[in-house]
Amino acid sequence: KVLEQITIRDICAVADVGYTTFFRHHATKESLLNDVAAEQIGRLVGLTLPVADTSDTRTASIALCTYVDEHRKLWSTLLTGGAAGAMRDEFLRLSRQIAATRAQPGAWPPPDIATILVVSSTIELLSWWLRDRKPLTIEQVAEIHERVVITPAVNTARITVGRAARGTRHTKLR
Repeated sequence: KVLEQITIRDICAVADVGYTTFFRHHATKESLLNDVAAEQIGRLVGLTLPVADTSDTRTASIALCTYVDEHRKLWSTLLTGGAAGAMRDEFLRLSRQIAATRAQPGAWPPPDIATILVVSSTIELLSWWLRDRKPLTIEQVAEIHERVVITPAVNTARITVGRAARGTRHTKLR
């Protein structure tokens, strides 16, 4: 079922929770979804951030894909069943907080758009992978993530920092 077709009574039945009890914790199914999205994205970032800090982007990408694969049913439901927007929003919120503490002065592209591009690309890649009837392996998806999503962002940041250290400027887009 897609999210719009799932009722609060359906959720309560599967979770073996009383209807009234549901409303003690969540005003709507969307608020439950937001809590699940926040928890899942928090775990994902918690697993991948320490690895990403080592500049071993391959290991960070494998950690991300392994976590999603280990929780494939949940992530499939979240990303392909109508909750991709909530997942993206939470991933973006958390990633913006992290990027704000790490951004170099004068970084190019601006950290906010770089964060949006990385988060959106990651969510789209994972959604595609989870929908695929013959999915690629964790390692194959991690390679795509590293080479197409992460490496361009990291390399652009390194070039910008290197130019700043030499006192040169980036080329503006026209």
